[in-house]
Amino acid sequence: MFTFDQDLALALELADAADAISLPRFRALDLNIETKPDMSPVTDADKSVEQALITQLALKRPGDAIVGEEFGSSGQSTRKWIIDPIDGTANFVRGVPVWATLIALSIENKPTVSVVSAPALGARWWAAPGIGAHTKSVTGGERKLAVSKVSKLENCSLSYNNLQLWQSSHYLPQLLKLSEAVWRTRAYGDFWSFMLLAEGSVDVVAEHDLKIYDIAALVPIIEQAGGILTDFAGGFSESTSSVLATNKLLHQTVVNFLED
Repeated sequence: MFTFDQDLALALELADAADAISLPRFRALDLNIETKPDMSPVTDADKSVEQALITQLALKRPGDAIVGEEFGSSGQSTRKWIIDPIDGTANFVRGVPVWATLIALSIENKPTVSVVSAPALGARWWAAPGIGAHTKSVTGGERKLAVSKVSKLENCSLSYNNLQLWQSSHYLPQLLKLSEAVWRTRAYGDFWSFMLLAEGSVDVVAEHDLKIYDIAALVPIIEQAGGILTDFAGGFSESTSSVLATNKLLHQTVVNFLED
């Protein structure tokens, strides 16, 4: 029987290497910051982390393809490592500890194994088929993840990203309507909203303007925890940009809200 133990072990090893580079650069006085063509920030830490992971993968999985945020794509394979060296670079630059390295292995275009490592929060999440979804923190030890069992909108907690993106994506009226129907709204942002969903602390997450390297590592963790992640219409592909993740029980209800 095929297992994903070795792939997960490698993903965790890559996360260790990433943490060793990124954490010492967090709040560093000599941090180098540039602005990319899309006006988003990139730092020397982003580039160093991604290059280090590319180097390790070239040694340990030379036949696998790689997709990274900073250095693009390389290789042709049905096995593809998708890397966001620092998800939440704007937070990283401003000294906010909510940022993480996202590492996913996609097999035949399906994100299958992943690690999300947030060293400034002292937390890490990972998942693979047959292994489930797990988290480990400096305060809570290791535990298996499971999404919530909240089944009614009026009892649910919703997290989303910034309102400007909802406005530019022409979904702000739907968000405001949805916010009136739920128990609680918060904008935890970036990877953290989705990890809180996998932990059962948040029930619905919706965000816009994402790329595959923002999304891929979230999928196995959410799915192995019992949740679901799709686009706003209920599908998913590598070109998906607007993302809805829920505990599954609420998914169709929220899709209906967003379609109105």
